[in-house]
Parts: sequence; C-alpha cells; structure tokens
Amino acid sequence: MPQLSTPPLSLYIHFPWCVRKCPYCDFNSHTLRGELDEARYIEALGRDLEAQATQVSGREVISIFLGGGTPSLFSPDGIGRVLAAARRHLAVAPDVEVTMEANPGAIERGRFGEYRAAGLTRVSLGAQSFDAQRLAALGRIHSPDETRLAAAELHAAGLDNFNLDLMYALPGQDVAAAVHDVREALALKPAHISHYQLTIEQGTVFAAQPPVLPEEDVAADMLTECGRGLAGAGFEQYEVSAYARPGRQCRHNVNYWTFGDYLGVGAGAHGKLTFPASGTIVRTLQLREPRRYLASVPAVVTRKDVAPHELPFEFMLNALRLVDGFDAATFSQRTGLDWGDVAAPVNALIARGLLITEGARYRPSPLGLQFLNELLLSFMGRARPESSKTAGPFGLSIAL
Repeated sequence: MPQLSTPPLSLYIHFPWCVRKCPYCDFNSHTLRGELDEARYIEALGRDLEAQATQVSGREVISIFLGGGTPSLFSPDGIGRVLAAARRHLAVAPDVEVTMEANPGAIERGRFGEYRAAGLTRVSLGAQSFDAQRLAALGRIHSPDETRLAAAELHAAGLDNFNLDLMYALPGQDVAAAVHDVREALALKPAHISHYQLTIEQGTVFAAQPPVLPEEDVAADMLTECGRGLAGAGFEQYEVSAYARPGRQCRHNVNYWTFGDYLGVGAGAHGKLTFPASGTIVRTLQLREPRRYLASVPAVVTRKDVAPHELPFEFMLNALRLVDGFDAATFSQRTGLDWGDVAAPVNALIARGLLITEGARYRPSPLGLQFLNELLLSFMGRARPESSKTAGPFGLSIAL
C-alpha cells in the first residue's frame, strides 16, 4: 500500500462580516450591524491560531489567505496583528504568499499601501462586473469606477500581483456585455482573473427569488469568447475558472487543487490536515456564527476523519479542476491509496474522451472541463474498503 505523505501547508483565516450580503452568496458571511469589534475578533483569531498550531508543529506555511466576508473591513493595523500572530505560532515561509480579499466599496483611498506594509503580497478584488446595472442586480455596493480606483491604488502601492473576480451569465447579460467586462478588467492590468459563471445556490436570496439568467448555450458562448479574449491578452487558463499571467498563478488555491493541507482559522473556517503516522486525513470546521465563535474559541472545532472510500472523490473534486491535471504518484501520495482504486473509472473516462492521459499524467479534455460534475460522479464511492486499514479524515470545503 502506498505511504501517505505530508503535503504542503497553507493557512486560511476567515473574516465573516460584510457591509451587505449579496443575494447570490452562500459563503459564511454576515451583514455587519453596528460597529465592527475588530480588537475582540483579532484576539480570538490569535487564540485560535495558538490552539491549532500544535497540529502542524514544524511544518512550513507556504501561503496565507484572508477570506470572507470582507477582510478589508479590518484596518491595516488589525491585519498586521493577525499576520504577526500567524508568524508567532506557525513556521511561516520567508517567501509566503499572503492574499487578502477586498471589496472595492469597502476600501478607502491610499490604504493598500498600508496593507502592503502590514504584510500583504497579493489582493483579490471583487469586481464581478463593470456594468452598473449588472452590479445592482447582484446586490453589489460598489461602482465600476470604484473598482478602477482600487486597481490604480493597488498599482500605486506596488501590489500589482492582484486578482479581479469576474462573473458571467448575469441577469440580462448577453455575450457582448460579458466580453466587454473582460476587456474592462484587462485594461486595469491585473496579474490574475477569476472568471466564473453565476450559479444559484441553495439558501441564498436568489434561490428564493430566482432572477432570469441567460440560457446555457448563451452562457457557453460567453465562456468561449471571454476565454479567447483572455488568451489573446497573455492570460493562461490553469484551472476551470482561473486565468493568470506567466508565473502569477495563485499559490494558495493551487495547493487546494493539488489536495494540499490548510489550517482553517476563524468563524466558519474549514481546514484539511494530513497525519501520515496514523494514516489519516482530517477535515476541521469552526463554529459558523460569529458570536458563538467568539464565545467559544478555541474550544469548539469539529473534526471528521474521511473514510477511505471517500478519498478518490475528495481528491478528484480538486485535482480535476486543473487544466494540466495531476499525476498518478500525487494521487497515491496525497490519499495513501493504490492507483488501482481509481483505474477503472479513469480508463472509462479516457475511453469516452473526457480524460486525456500523457504517460502517468491525467487531465480533463476540453469536453471534460465542460462536464466536470459528470467526471466527479465517476469517483463517488469507488475506492475499495480494503485498500486502507485506517479511516482518513474529512468534511468538504472550497475557497477562492
């Protein structure tokens, strides 16, 4: 049986408040009512980091992601204190990538320079669209001009390694409008663009009151035309919804997609940790509601060991998002399973033209990238129970 190896380690820190929750959002975000108690939450994050640090003693953190919610509601000084706590309790790499999500409507002019001084090396800016009518339909609080201003401030602060989030297939949007959004984004000279389709998620306002969205064939045309525009501007697609200039792929998200580990800190944060000595992989989950988290930290963290038969799906859920795919050795090292546990569904997908093999490397075909859900269903419950004697650990999490 293959030996489970220790993968790279990242740190995810969640900031759960927003000025206003968007109607399409199913993340753990809460509308801020009253003053933000920044000091109390930062103190809680420090206690959380300290309590969890023993699980990853001696392991180096290669990336830190400050997600939300809207982390940019917190002051540069507050963000600096959080990063200082991370360095105090964890072994942080000298060249660590530190990303903060920011809403253009929650940033004051000139502050990006202060965030950079606090330790940020990268920013992910939630632009979503450059059409004021589309932004209003999405419930966004910023204007296209505020996104342009934020991008200019990022460049002025020396933070040119920034991502722009863009959505397509929006209410009332046609192909020309989607392409226009991409052109507007490119004009701001980002290093990275996340380009993803608006989907209706359960538990959101849009699920209760669905907007009229473009037909699927129109959405497919949007993706094709926008992809051409991004490629023509020198952006390479390296993941289903991620495009980057050479050398500017998001290190943090690549670690997710290659089934790496991450420590989850903050209200509602997910984590994934590998323990080769016991042959287990553990998913962790913090209390979601901020008040409950603040009252309990660091006492309550839900831990779940993933069963061996869940591991193929867990691995493929991430790895098949990558345009370049994965190799068989990585599958075995990151799951502790034999390649034979997934050989049958892999070969079947190759025969159907949904997967491409190049030696020991496997990647989705262009058609496979369009039907990822179908690929993933092939791996649900496929690992043989006898392939591992110990349960691996899990829940499920995604972050951008």
